[in-house]
Amino acid sequence: MMDDEKQRLLKLEPNLKTRALIYKLIRQFFIVRGFLEVETPIRIPVIAPEPYTVPLESEGWFLSTSPELHMKRMLAAGYKKLFQFSRCFRKGEQGRLHNPEFTMLEWYYANSGYMVIIQQIEDLIAYLAKALGFRKIRHGKLEFDISTPWSRLTVKDAYIKFAGWDPTTQPDPLRFDIDMAEKVIPSLSKDYPTVLLDYPSYAAALARIKPDNPSVAERAEVFFGEMELANVYSELVDADEQKKRFQDAIEQIEREQGKRMQMPEKFIEAVPYMPECGGVAMGIDRLVMLLCNAASIDEVMPFTAENA
Repeated sequence: MMDDEKQRLLKLEPNLKTRALIYKLIRQFFIVRGFLEVETPIRIPVIAPEPYTVPLESEGWFLSTSPELHMKRMLAAGYKKLFQFSRCFRKGEQGRLHNPEFTMLEWYYANSGYMVIIQQIEDLIAYLAKALGFRKIRHGKLEFDISTPWSRLTVKDAYIKFAGWDPTTQPDPLRFDIDMAEKVIPSLSKDYPTVLLDYPSYAAALARIKPDNPSVAERAEVFFGEMELANVYSELVDADEQKKRFQDAIEQIEREQGKRMQMPEKFIEAVPYMPECGGVAMGIDRLVMLLCNAASIDEVMPFTAENA
């Protein structure tokens, strides 16, 4: 072993020990609340078609970009509370906050919705912080007050305040994405976490439309400053609407990337049997970065794409 590699790996030991403790604490958090830890396949024949996520292929199949569809099939079978640490893969994602292979924490809670999941996220972060011995989360030059409830800001209000327009009444997906990256996210609080909620219906992804306001979806994202930590849904349980959204995504991918994706038929068949539920995908590597005050993802992973 080269000395520089040895020193690099040994330097990571404190953060890796904290990472292992965080896994243990998260498991304790969910198990005492009646959640079942599950494992779903990493190599799969069909993935959810997403225009902005490029999968890694494996002999005609795919490496999982998310365990979401399989976990929802389990919900459709009757499971009520599920969580999973899942290795996920996305092509071309590499940088301070990204690695092509990463760990996602996902959980689903039947007979709930996105507001319940947001509360669970607050509770989880508070539980982890207390167990690790601090009341505020310091990250670089920032210090986040994590006392609850966290700041909640609708997408509509955020865009009116920071970008000067209302994306819920002026549908413009391209402008929405650009302004999110260039105007909204850089303007979010640097003093406390922000829950950005009620995304426009055209940015619903796999979230259901708000029953009393069809211009928005029951979707939220949790930010610590400019770092997105979690993506939260009240899950869509309308099979026809889900199939339509997937078909639109398949056509967009074929139009823009020249690739033909398959419809995830087994998942579509399961959707009518799903209960109303809330769910979330949380980046574990980013969570560990926050709790270790690490500037880059390579400070909390022993091997990234650059040194594997």
